[in-house]
Amino acid sequence: MIEQITLTNFRNHAVSRIKIDGAKNIIITGLNGAGKTAILEAISLLSGERGLRGADIQTLARFDGDGGFSVFVTTSDENDICVSMNSGDSNRRAKINNENVPLSELSKNLRIVWLTPREDRIFMDGVSERRAFFDHLITSFEPSHIGHISHLNKLLSERGGVIKNGGDNNWLNAIDKQIAAISVSIAAGRIRYAGEINYFFETGAVSVNGMLENMLLEKSATMVENAYFEYLQNNRNLIGDKMVIDGVHKSDFGVFNKLLKLPAQITSTGQQKSVLLDLILAHAKLIHIKTGARPIILLDEADSHLDIGAREKMFDALNKLESQVWATGLDIKTFENIPESLFVTCQNGMISNIVRNGD
Repeated sequence: MIEQITLTNFRNHAVSRIKIDGAKNIIITGLNGAGKTAILEAISLLSGERGLRGADIQTLARFDGDGGFSVFVTTSDENDICVSMNSGDSNRRAKINNENVPLSELSKNLRIVWLTPREDRIFMDGVSERRAFFDHLITSFEPSHIGHISHLNKLLSERGGVIKNGGDNNWLNAIDKQIAAISVSIAAGRIRYAGEINYFFETGAVSVNGMLENMLLEKSATMVENAYFEYLQNNRNLIGDKMVIDGVHKSDFGVFNKLLKLPAQITSTGQQKSVLLDLILAHAKLIHIKTGARPIILLDEADSHLDIGAREKMFDALNKLESQVWATGLDIKTFENIPESLFVTCQNGMISNIVRNGD
């Protein structure tokens, strides 16, 4: 878990440091625009991904800084982990114990999951947003999963360009073989995750529906890979300059509310938020069981759309988790009697007060 974090020229923070000292719950308070969510976003970058806002990297640097930024943490297992961007750079850099590492290496050290108001409509929004959300969760266990998806997108783009420019079949065969192999790996990872998360997901059930996922439920990976390669060979036409093929880039995830016996997308906003929080709690449990790690959970405005009963249930479940919770938008009274809680006040991009229970 995180023991200390330092933000330098990140968003509206010039230099902000929080020393956690073993706290399990870090509750961040402050007015709108004070920099609360920026702290959660900075932590989310330590996952190796683009962060909880999915923002352009150039927008993360402080407006009156030198154009760069850094997020530096010391963890409870005495590792120093840093994500930074130097002035004039266009990409992030990652370091572990002052050694340069690929961004993908970060997820092996910190298991981070987040929930923001952006995800409140995950059951109602488009398929691509929902698919990206679940693929992010899968990456907590399979760091290569998000890399496979990125590689697949590049291959699909290359394939479209070759078809458009009249490339020969040998070239296309080589691309299609790669697409088939990597697509089966992605589909298999999604099926594994759905099966494992459902063991801990008490109020809901996750399902994945897609061409390859459905095929893998009935056939071996080799058979599916060969069948999909044949499908790609037979579908090399463009429609209106667009390549129209099915595959894991079209798959969708669903969540069924077991208490109401209804698909989550047709339940109320509050019920959707409750089942979404239960999903994150189940995910955190799964991380701890599978990896032994204590996940870091980032909750931005977590109590929105929740009634008092649902809020109390959520807080009780959070306190029992083997995890570290960083949250905004929560009533600090809920945690005032919990000894492992730290309260951080944020004001104008600065940390103005840090209080631990009992101080």
